[in-house]
Amino acid sequence: MEPEWLAPASLEEALELRAERGDEATVVAGGTFVGILMSQGLLAPTALLSLQNVPDLAYIDAQGVLRLGAMTRHRAVERSEVVQRDWPALAYTFSVVANTRVRNQATVGGVLADADYASDPPAMLSALGARAVARGPDGAREIPIEELIVGHYTTSLRPDELLVEVRVPRGVERAVYRKFRSRSSEDRPCVSVAAVRTAGQVRVVVGAVADRPQFFPEICALAAAERLTHDLAVEIGRRYAEAIEPISDARGSAEYRRRVIAVEVRRALEDIA
Repeated sequence: MEPEWLAPASLEEALELRAERGDEATVVAGGTFVGILMSQGLLAPTALLSLQNVPDLAYIDAQGVLRLGAMTRHRAVERSEVVQRDWPALAYTFSVVANTRVRNQATVGGVLADADYASDPPAMLSALGARAVARGPDGAREIPIEELIVGHYTTSLRPDELLVEVRVPRGVERAVYRKFRSRSSEDRPCVSVAAVRTAGQVRVVVGAVADRPQFFPEICALAAAERLTHDLAVEIGRRYAEAIEPISDARGSAEYRRRVIAVEVRRALEDIA
C-alpha cells in the first residue's frame, strides 16, 4: 500500500498537518535518506509529509549569525560565497557529502532531522555551536545540535514540531573537518572529526562512530589553558579513543575505529593549533 502524500503549500499548513498527524506522517525534505530506508524495507510510513512546496524555507542569511533555512540544499551551502569566506570549514564539510547529485537534493534540515549517525554535517555543526530552530503549536524554540540528536535516527523534536532553521554563530578562530573513509571516495565516513578553536576554547566532535556525535567538554578543557602542542593533541586523541564506545559496521570494526579516532583527533587538533 502506497503511503498517503501530504504536500502543504505553506509553513502554517505544514505545521497544522504535523500537529494533526504527529509521528504517523514521516516528514520528507530532500528525501535522500528516507528514500533509502523505504527502498530497503526499513521504513514503511502510512503518510509522507513533504516540505517541497513550502516557500521561504530555502535561504542563507549571514546578517549576524549564519541562518540556514531547513530546505537549503547541501550544494547551496557548499557554494555560498559568504559561507566559504566566514565559515570555510562548514562549506568544506557540505562539499564532501557523497556526490554532487546527492548534494543537489539533500537539505540542511533533513540531515539533522534524520539523525543518521554516518552523516557529515552534524559533527561540524555541533562543533561550531550551532542550534536548530524548531516550530510547533507553542511557537519556536532553539535546540543545541548536541541536544537535538539523541540516538540512532532519533531526535528531541516533539511529534508536533518541524525543524525550520539552523543558526551558526560567529567568532570561530580556526575550524577543520576531517573525514576518514575506509572504502570509496564517495562513501560515508568511517570516522569524522570536527575541531573548532574559539577564544580560550577548543571543541572536538567525533562523528560516524556511535549513535550520535561524540563531544567530551572535560577532555577538550585540557586544551583551554595551554598551548596546543603535539603531545597535548596526542593525549586528547588518546582520551577520546578511550571515552568512545565505537560501533562495528561495514566501514570498520569497533577496535579499528578506536585506533582511527586517536589519530584523526590528534591530526584535527594539530590542524587548528
